[in-house]
Amino acid sequence: MTTDTDTATEMLTITDAATERVRNLLKEKKTEQGALRVFVAGGGCSGYQYGMALAQEAEEDDLIIEHGGIRLFVDPESAPLLKGAEIDYVEDVMKSGFTIFNPNAVKSCACGSSFDTAESHGEPKACC
Repeated sequence: MTTDTDTATEMLTITDAATERVRNLLKEKKTEQGALRVFVAGGGCSGYQYGMALAQEAEEDDLIIEHGGIRLFVDPESAPLLKGAEIDYVEDVMKSGFTIFNPNAVKSCACGSSFDTAESHGEPKACC
């Protein structure tokens, strides 16, 4: 397990708006000691897709990032694909939800939940 170091905070950042939303979700689910797991899975129309879930405990090899009193868990397979990315929470007339700004994405879906990198061999699937 890797905790909040310079490397971890450079790996993935989270805005104050997203931090507050995670804090509220954890409170609503009565899991204040939990965290937000952020991961990348194969699929989506561009090759990879983002995923997020509330988690109680970190896995043994997770990267753990702490910000504003909340924790993010990232598995070692997802970490290189998320390096330098920023998680935000957007609430406007068109949509509300988490958004990931990923400098590694060279191609992404219009919905914003699917992406591909220059080095990847992600296999595109039907659009969300």
